[in-house]
Amino acid sequence: MTQAGYIAYALALGLAAAIPGPSVVALLARALTSGFWAGMAFAAGLILGDLTYLAAAVFGLTRIAEALGDVFVLVRICAGLYLGSLAIQLWRASAPGSRAEDRMSDRPLGSFVAGLTVTLANPKTIVFYLAVLPTLLDLGAVTQGAFAVLVVITALVLVAVMTPYVALASRARSAFRSSAFHRRPSRSAAAIMAGAALWTFARRA
Repeated sequence: MTQAGYIAYALALGLAAAIPGPSVVALLARALTSGFWAGMAFAAGLILGDLTYLAAAVFGLTRIAEALGDVFVLVRICAGLYLGSLAIQLWRASAPGSRAEDRMSDRPLGSFVAGLTVTLANPKTIVFYLAVLPTLLDLGAVTQGAFAVLVVITALVLVAVMTPYVALASRARSAFRSSAFHRRPSRSAAAIMAGAALWTFARRA
């Protein structure tokens, strides 16, 4: 592994992560309705999902992933159902006097699992690590030390890309909650989450 290879990987990953997709949409929805820390817990789940596919690519698990195609279809369906259920919860949270939003924001583990599920079912993530990554790096030359460096780069790049999204969404949430339109964040997030659920069902890895 060379420094140029690490830089190329970091730039490609940053660009891919910044392009809006189901993961970014779901991240924004989570932060918009549940706040900054719930959004960061969701982001942590997204990062773990990315690292899972990074390990699959580096350690030659692509064939296993292909053999388990039906499992990934099941994961995609489960992710779509989960996002749909979140959309319903978020819409209900917009009802006057509802405490659903507060309950959701108190579940960082739920946010983490949601982020992991969304990433594992995201075709863009799968394509990047199992198809694009081999064109950027010589995976056969990746040692354990180089893999550790890639893990650190992946985590740092994704945190750098996702944190501004979370911060902006949570800030917008605070602004809405301080106005007469306090129900709009939950309803907007519900619509976004429902769209992400439909997208997850419609796309194929």
